[in-house]
Amino acid sequence: MTASQPMQGNSTSTVLGRRLGGELIKLRTAAGMTQPQAAKVLSASTTKVAKMERGWVPIRDPDIRALCELYGTTEPTVVGGLLELARIDRERRKVKGWWSSLPRDVREYIELENVATSIKTWQVSYVPGLLQSPDYVRALQRTEQLAAARLERQRRLVDTPPLTFHAVIHEAALRCQVGGAGVMGGQLDHLSQVSRKPNVTLQVLPFQAGSHRALGAAFNVISFADPGAMDVVYMEAPLIQQWAEGGEEAAQHAALFESVASAALSPDDSRALISSIRKEL
Repeated sequence: MTASQPMQGNSTSTVLGRRLGGELIKLRTAAGMTQPQAAKVLSASTTKVAKMERGWVPIRDPDIRALCELYGTTEPTVVGGLLELARIDRERRKVKGWWSSLPRDVREYIELENVATSIKTWQVSYVPGLLQSPDYVRALQRTEQLAAARLERQRRLVDTPPLTFHAVIHEAALRCQVGGAGVMGGQLDHLSQVSRKPNVTLQVLPFQAGSHRALGAAFNVISFADPGAMDVVYMEAPLIQQWAEGGEEAAQHAALFESVASAALSPDDSRALISSIRKEL
């Protein structure tokens, strides 16, 4: 895990780059190979191989195929997954979007969100960023720059093709009157509307559901291809952001999300609860 995006000279270690490098390290270790052996097959320096494995530099398709052959990895799904991960990482490194001037920790998440095909989010205390109304965003006391960025991010829900977004929100987040009753009423109305989009699934975990092991922290599962193939998990807490870059840990969070989604109300029943809370304001 890492709490931020490290830099080394003019190179940047990206989340996807580190994930790809970690997979290559696993294959090399399982094959009993060393970095010098990998460097020899690539006609490169050991330093370059180290940078590739740490996510400092983008990796070319021929290099991935050569390393897979060296490590005895021929399974098409494995090789194809690595190639796809490398492709997305290269594309992401080249993109210079509207978020380029934002703080580095925020920028890294938005860059991933921009190339994602689907996101699953579990939120305990707040409405998910992509579903927040403008007044709710401002009531959270974000800086003007970050508030504008949050609203700009919501374009992903109407892009072509749109982002597939599945949110499970604890009832507590809907009853916490961020900005007062007026602001929260508008936010609840916004949730009812946006939840009807075909690419958005919204569920509420009600108080009646009781305790659940996911109550400890909120997290996002970010996917870039086939479900579960290359998931990255983002977790945010006060003053820190963390990534789960390994396949096993990401898979555990994906399973945890499915568990909390199973315990939550259906989308229709969730809208009914949102409407009920709205009437109480």
